Amino acid sequence: MGFVKEFKEFAFKGNVLDLAVGVIIGAAFSAIVKSFVDDIITPLLLNPALEKANVKNIAELSWGGVKYGNFLSSVISFLIVAFVLFLLIKGVNSLNKKPKEEAPAAPVLTEDQKLLMEIRDLLKAKNNV
Repeated sequence: MGFVKEFKEFAFKGNVLDLAVGVIIGAAFSAIVKSFVDDIITPLLLNPALEKANVKNIAELSWGGVKYGNFLSSVISFLIVAFVLFLLIKGVNSLNKKPKEEAPAAPVLTEDQKLLMEIRDLLKAKNNV
Protein backbone atom coordinates (compact mmCIF):
# COMPACT_ATOMS: atom_id res chain seq x y z
CA MET A 1 0.00 0.00 0.00
CA GLY A 2 1.39 3.38 -0.95
CA PHE A 3 2.27 6.04 1.55
CA VAL A 4 -0.29 8.49 0.17
CA LYS A 5 -3.07 5.91 0.32
CA GLU A 6 -2.19 5.02 3.93
CA PHE A 7 -2.13 8.68 4.91
CA LYS A 8 -5.46 9.28 3.18
CA GLU A 9 -7.07 6.38 5.09
CA PHE A 10 -5.62 7.67 8.35
CA ALA A 11 -6.57 11.32 7.83
CA PHE A 12 -10.14 10.64 6.84
CA LYS A 13 -11.04 8.14 9.51
CA GLY A 14 -13.96 9.23 11.64
CA ASN A 15 -11.89 9.47 14.82
CA VAL A 16 -9.37 11.87 13.30
CA LEU A 17 -12.08 14.15 11.98
CA ASP A 18 -13.90 14.03 15.32
CA LEU A 19 -10.67 14.96 17.07
CA ALA A 20 -10.12 17.90 14.72
CA VAL A 21 -13.64 19.18 15.33
CA GLY A 22 -13.11 18.77 19.09
CA VAL A 23 -9.88 20.77 19.01
CA ILE A 24 -11.49 23.61 17.05
CA ILE A 25 -14.52 23.73 19.34
CA GLY A 26 -12.22 23.52 22.36
CA ALA A 27 -10.23 26.54 21.16
CA ALA A 28 -13.43 28.52 20.67
CA PHE A 29 -14.70 27.44 24.08
CA SER A 30 -11.38 28.45 25.63
CA ALA A 31 -11.82 31.98 24.27
CA ILE A 32 -15.32 32.13 25.76
CA VAL A 33 -14.09 30.96 29.16
CA LYS A 34 -11.19 33.44 29.10
CA SER A 35 -13.61 36.26 28.36
CA PHE A 36 -15.94 34.98 31.12
CA VAL A 37 -13.11 35.02 33.67
CA ASP A 38 -11.57 38.31 32.55
CA ASP A 39 -14.79 40.25 31.94
CA ILE A 40 -17.27 38.79 34.46
CA ILE A 41 -15.64 36.75 37.24
CA THR A 42 -12.75 39.11 37.86
CA PRO A 43 -14.78 42.34 38.01
CA LEU A 44 -17.67 40.88 40.03
CA LEU A 45 -15.97 38.47 42.42
CA LEU A 46 -12.31 39.36 42.52
CA ASN A 47 -12.48 43.17 42.53
CA PRO A 48 -12.94 43.39 46.32
CA ALA A 49 -9.84 41.24 46.80
CA LEU A 50 -7.95 43.18 44.15
CA GLU A 51 -8.88 46.50 45.78
CA LYS A 52 -7.53 45.25 49.13
CA ALA A 53 -4.27 44.41 47.35
CA ASN A 54 -4.25 47.91 45.79
CA VAL A 55 -4.32 46.42 42.27
CA LYS A 56 -6.57 47.48 39.42
CA ASN A 57 -5.96 44.49 37.13
CA ILE A 58 -5.49 40.81 37.99
CA ALA A 59 -2.40 40.72 35.77
CA GLU A 60 -0.72 43.21 38.14
CA LEU A 61 -0.89 40.89 41.15
CA SER A 62 2.60 40.14 42.36
CA TRP A 63 4.37 38.86 45.42
CA GLY A 64 8.05 39.42 45.92
CA GLY A 65 8.57 40.35 42.30
CA VAL A 66 6.68 37.31 41.03
CA LYS A 67 3.61 38.21 39.00
CA TYR A 68 1.03 35.53 39.66
CA GLY A 69 -2.13 37.30 38.47
CA ASN A 70 -2.14 35.76 34.98
CA PHE A 71 -1.49 32.36 36.54
CA LEU A 72 -4.44 32.84 38.89
CA SER A 73 -6.62 33.80 35.94
CA SER A 74 -5.49 30.68 34.07
CA VAL A 75 -6.25 28.46 37.09
CA ILE A 76 -9.76 29.89 37.33
CA SER A 77 -10.26 29.34 33.59
CA PHE A 78 -9.03 25.74 33.91
CA LEU A 79 -11.40 25.02 36.78
CA ILE A 80 -14.34 26.36 34.81
CA VAL A 81 -13.43 24.32 31.73
CA ALA A 82 -12.90 21.18 33.84
CA PHE A 83 -16.28 21.65 35.54
CA VAL A 84 -18.11 22.18 32.24
CA LEU A 85 -16.42 19.11 30.73
CA PHE A 86 -17.36 17.08 33.82
CA LEU A 87 -21.01 18.10 33.40
CA LEU A 88 -20.89 17.38 29.68
CA ILE A 89 -19.38 13.91 30.09
CA LYS A 90 -21.74 13.12 32.96
CA GLY A 91 -24.71 14.05 30.75
CA VAL A 92 -23.46 11.99 27.81
CA ASN A 93 -22.82 8.99 30.06
CA SER A 94 -26.33 9.19 31.50
CA LEU A 95 -27.76 9.24 27.97
CA ASN A 96 -25.65 6.26 26.93
CA LYS A 97 -26.41 4.25 30.06
CA LYS A 98 -28.25 1.11 29.09
CA PRO A 99 -31.27 0.20 31.17
CA LYS A 100 -30.69 -2.75 33.45
CA GLU A 101 -31.84 -5.95 31.89
CA GLU A 102 -34.37 -7.84 33.90
CA ALA A 103 -33.46 -11.35 34.90
CA PRO A 104 -35.09 -13.84 32.58
CA ALA A 105 -38.19 -15.38 34.04
CA ALA A 106 -38.00 -18.97 35.15
CA PRO A 107 -39.09 -21.22 32.32
CA VAL A 108 -42.58 -22.62 32.64
CA LEU A 109 -42.38 -26.39 33.03
CA THR A 110 -44.76 -28.69 31.23
CA GLU A 111 -46.49 -31.55 33.04
CA ASP A 112 -44.10 -34.05 31.45
CA GLN A 113 -41.10 -32.10 32.73
CA LYS A 114 -42.57 -31.90 36.23
CA LEU A 115 -43.17 -35.67 36.28
CA LEU A 116 -39.64 -36.36 35.05
CA MET A 117 -38.21 -34.14 37.79
CA GLU A 118 -40.25 -36.00 40.42
CA ILE A 119 -39.03 -39.36 39.10
CA ARG A 120 -35.44 -38.10 39.13
CA ASP A 121 -35.78 -36.91 42.72
CA LEU A 122 -37.34 -40.24 43.80
CA LEU A 123 -34.51 -42.21 42.16
CA LYS A 124 -31.90 -40.04 43.87
CA ALA A 125 -33.60 -40.57 47.23
CA LYS A 126 -33.82 -44.36 46.67
CA ASN A 127 -30.13 -44.61 45.71
CA ASN A 128 -28.99 -42.55 48.71
CA VAL A 129 -30.78 -44.75 51.25
